[in-house]
Amino acid sequence: MNLALFDLDNTLLAGDSDFEWAQFLISKGVLDREVHEAKNQAFYDDYKAGTLNIHAFLEFQLAPLARHARTELDAWHREFVETRIRPIIGSVARALVQRHLDGGDLCAIVTATNSFVTGPICREFGIPHLVATIPAQENGQFTGAPRGLPAFREGKITRVDAWLEALGLWWGAFEQSWFYSDSLNDLPLLQKVSHPVAVDPDDTLRAHAAAQGWPILSLR
Repeated sequence: MNLALFDLDNTLLAGDSDFEWAQFLISKGVLDREVHEAKNQAFYDDYKAGTLNIHAFLEFQLAPLARHARTELDAWHREFVETRIRPIIGSVARALVQRHLDGGDLCAIVTATNSFVTGPICREFGIPHLVATIPAQENGQFTGAPRGLPAFREGKITRVDAWLEALGLWWGAFEQSWFYSDSLNDLPLLQKVSHPVAVDPDDTLRAHAAAQGWPILSLR
């Protein structure tokens, strides 16, 4: 059995679902443009630079979920996928995922973006498993806080370990493993798999991949 793991934002997607979700809420008037747009861009810039404070970001990103009913959020999310996400899913990305699925590989998206935003996107790709940051809920209502360890940087390895353990598996159960990512933030998990692949990588990851002889792939 083989394992295929995929980062989502700027990897399978030609854009960032976290950033786009906040921009979508701003466009709907749910979030105040003047207050939130600059913060959203600043957090995104920090992420790309490898300096993101994940806990400060999650406080910002999850707070709107706690202020609205789940039925309203779900309706907004359906519109979000249709208008913001499907246009940034390319045929090459779909084909890459399908190749691993057809090969019988155990496939998962592994992303720091929260599971409310990414769950429907994961299903859009037909990927059966999602390892994501979890927004805490009580009786179906989001609390505005994360539950457990965010799936970010080294946290992705911890969360993948726990997911595999829940399936009765471990890294040694796989003959080969892949992880596809664009980001320097994913170097820990890229270094864990037998086949790290840099996808449309940022400058830091591109340089690291070139030095290590890792494949560099474009899904655009």
